Amino acid sequence: MPLVAFSKLPTFERLLIERHDVLSLEKAQHQDIRELHVGLLNMMPDATLQATERQFMRLVGDSNQIVQFYVHLFTLPSIEREPSTQAWIDKYYESFQSVKEHGLDALIISGANPVSSQLQDEAFWNELTEVIDWARVHVTSTLCACLATHAVLQYLYDIKREPLEAKKWGVFEHRITQVDHALTRHMNTRFDVPHSRYNQITAKQMQEKGLIVLAKSEQAEVHLATSPDGFRLIFFQGHPEYDNFSLLKEYKREVDRWFDDIRSDYPPFPENYFNHEVADYLLTYKEQLHKYKNKQDQKPEWNEDWLIQNLDNTWRDTALSTFNNWLGHVYQITDQDPKVPFMPGVDPNAPLAHL
Repeated sequence: MPLVAFSKLPTFERLLIERHDVLSLEKAQHQDIRELHVGLLNMMPDATLQATERQFMRLVGDSNQIVQFYVHLFTLPSIEREPSTQAWIDKYYESFQSVKEHGLDALIISGANPVSSQLQDEAFWNELTEVIDWARVHVTSTLCACLATHAVLQYLYDIKREPLEAKKWGVFEHRITQVDHALTRHMNTRFDVPHSRYNQITAKQMQEKGLIVLAKSEQAEVHLATSPDGFRLIFFQGHPEYDNFSLLKEYKREVDRWFDDIRSDYPPFPENYFNHEVADYLLTYKEQLHKYKNKQDQKPEWNEDWLIQNLDNTWRDTALSTFNNWLGHVYQITDQDPKVPFMPGVDPNAPLAHL
C-alpha cells in the first residue's frame, strides 16, 4: 500500500479513482512497515503543476507494493503564479524550510518553464541551487528531470546545455548502455521515452566530466545518467513520467498559439507519437481550422476523448522499473531517520558499494 494520504491533497482522491494504491494515514499508522519520505520540488508552470504532481506520485506509488511513501510537495517562491495556483500551493504544499526540518530520504526535482536564455539568469536560480546544496548533504539520492537536469549539471559540473535547431519533441527509442548497473537491472534493453525540449546535453559532455550514461537514443541523445558515484544524483533528460496524452495536450497548446497568432507556423506533429488514424484526424482538423481562421467555415471541434483513447503509452513499464530500482536502493542504504541520509557503514562517496 505505497502512497500514504497524510494530507487532504486532492491528488490522492484522483489516484484512488484511477485505482492506484493509496493508504489512509490511520491504516498506515497501524502497519509495522518501513516508510520513505520523498520530496517533490515541483517547478512546473501553472498549467501543468497538478498534472506533474500526479505523474510523479503515480511512479513513486506504483513502483513498490510494500514500502509506505510520504510525498512532500514544495515549490520555489520566486516562480510567479496565478492567484488560483498560488492558493493551491498555499493549501497543499509545504515550505522548503518545513521539508528541511522534517528531512527526506529521496528528492525529485521537476522541470520548469524557462524565460531566460541562460539558466543562471532565471529568477528561481538561487533558490534552486540552495535546494541542490542542501540535498547533496542531507538526501540519500536526488532525481532531476529535464530542465532540472540541465540546471544541476551546469551548477555542479559546469556542463552547459546546447540549443537545438528545432524542438526535440516526440517519443524516441533508447538503449541501455550499462545493463549491470543498479538502476538498469531487469529493465528492457530497448525502450521508449518522450522528450520535449529546445536544448540538450550530450553523452560526450557528460562522460568528459565523469558522469555515468545509462541510456541514450540515436535521435534524442541521453535520457538516463548518474553522478560519478553512480547514485547520489540521477538525471532524466526525457519525460518518462508523462501520461499517454501529455504530448497531445502540448500539441494542442501549440495549435492554439498558432490560432492566436502567437506562433507563425502551424506546429508539426511530435515525432513517433501519433498513429496513422490519429494523424489523419489531426490533418483534417488542421484543414478545417485553416478554413475557420480564414472565415470560410465553422470552427471544428477537438474530439479529445477519442484522441486519448487512440494514443499508446510505450514507456510506462520502463519508467516504473527505473523508479523501483531507484527507490529500492534508497530503501536499502538510507537511515530510518529521514534527517540522516545513510545508515551506518555506507560511504556517501560510493553508496552502492554497501550493496
